[in-house]
Amino acid sequence: MLRRAFFFLIITVYFISPAQIEAQPYGFEGVQVCAVCHKTEKQGQQLKIWQESKHALAYKTLQSPEADKIAMKLYNKKAVEAKECLKCHASGNGIDAKLLGAKFKIEDGVQCETCHGPGSAYKSMKVMKSREESIKNGLIVWKDNAEIKAGCVKCHNPESPTYVEFKFNDMWAKIAHPTPKK
Repeated sequence: MLRRAFFFLIITVYFISPAQIEAQPYGFEGVQVCAVCHKTEKQGQQLKIWQESKHALAYKTLQSPEADKIAMKLYNKKAVEAKECLKCHASGNGIDAKLLGAKFKIEDGVQCETCHGPGSAYKSMKVMKSREESIKNGLIVWKDNAEIKAGCVKCHNPESPTYVEFKFNDMWAKIAHPTPKK
């Protein structure tokens, strides 16, 4: 009897744990959740850098008459309704609403989680105090400028109907936001 129970437990863990843990999607929390800790000088005033960037206004650009004109011509819908526009102008676009935190607002544009991954599992101070734990829980940390650029050009590319040459070094200098060394 004990042997059968042990066998059942092993089979259950084997079939359920790895697949379900890996398949468990992380949720988007929104810039306001990140802002709680990432606004101080000690953290490099990352919130302020984002707020002063075009990323913070990315969704708002979709609300302009010019954006609607382009979207109507290409997709026959308003820009804020076109998934082709939203994929680069709004974090959390196309995500199941159950995975959007209470403070998440699509209107906040290209938010922290667009580049750093959905934060529901790494947002807590307990997790964030450990870089290793944060990464295990979904935080994306870029190892070098080549990786960062590869992430940027997923949106900053000729597929965009308003594309202009993307000068990575110039643009990255405007939004770089490292945590200061202690």
